[in-house]
Amino acid sequence: MSTTIEVTGVQQSTITVGRDLGFDPIVAALDSAATKALIVHARPLASRAQALAEYLRERGIEASTADHPDAEAGKSIEVVASLWDECGRLQLGRKDAIIAMGGGATTDMAGFVAATWLRGITLINVPTTLLAMVDAAVGGKTGINTSVGKNLVGSFYPARAVVADMDLLETLPAPDLAAGAAEVIKCGFIADPTILRIVEETDPSELLRSNSPQLAEITTRAIAVKARVVSADLTEGGLREILNYGHTLAHAIERANDYTWRHGDAVAVGCCFAARLAHARGQLSAENVARHDELFSRVGLPTRYEGSTLEELTRIMLSDKKVRRGILRFVLLDGIANPRTEAVEPGELCVPAEAIGIRP
Repeated sequence: MSTTIEVTGVQQSTITVGRDLGFDPIVAALDSAATKALIVHARPLASRAQALAEYLRERGIEASTADHPDAEAGKSIEVVASLWDECGRLQLGRKDAIIAMGGGATTDMAGFVAATWLRGITLINVPTTLLAMVDAAVGGKTGINTSVGKNLVGSFYPARAVVADMDLLETLPAPDLAAGAAEVIKCGFIADPTILRIVEETDPSELLRSNSPQLAEITTRAIAVKARVVSADLTEGGLREILNYGHTLAHAIERANDYTWRHGDAVAVGCCFAARLAHARGQLSAENVARHDELFSRVGLPTRYEGSTLEELTRIMLSDKKVRRGILRFVLLDGIANPRTEAVEPGELCVPAEAIGIRP
């Protein structure tokens, strides 16, 4: 059984979520005039990528595969340049496709390749981690990292289709499932309280099981939240900023630790920090601050950070792409499911930072 979620707006996209989806939804997403496809995949997925290539060849599509360095190491201009060369070698045309198979780093980077080759060819995302299913693969953000920050070079380029097969999560380690759950819980806080209720009422061991019906429901709900937001604001001109809840501090933590922290772990800490900042401003109750800690902890995510100092993190946050005129901007909750972006003075960060273990 599968669910189809449509992203509407200027650039439409179809997201299929379910189990035992196979390769047919990928083939169906190809342009009718496509003759070639390049499958860009994370290295551990070589056998599955090759199986997809064989499946495409049997249907008349000339298919090739290309791997890349793991995780954030794959999101470099050098990797992108090597894939541009591969696109040229294969003579990929404008009706052809790049199929990104892997986690968020794969879909971010391969999406950028698709967006820039011939100024844009078909992109199909096949996310294989929970984090990618609910975040990176959906919504059209592509990008790579530079020496001055994460995802500062990229484009808004939605995949024509996203095929999120829950069966692919069966071999995903529990910490990686938990990291993906951070983005799911975030969606609950900003837009869908039913997600929070399901997490509260479900035993964590059941929730973080790949074939759990509860995991399938909250995953589908989180994707639906993102689809609704992106349909209204693809290029982050306003509403889409709410998806950055917890991310201002999270990105700083990731960068301060040379991206050795899982993104979801950093987002969990970032959301707990943002909740305390909102409470200090009188926007969020103490009970809902505690609810942040309880729900992220429930799935094994951190709620405190004791690495870099606040001074170091603030310096990094000031280089964040959400900063305007040198002013820090945070997505804060004015009650559950009521997010808004607000300017924040650096001095306001001290109390909430101390509360989650960050040294001055």
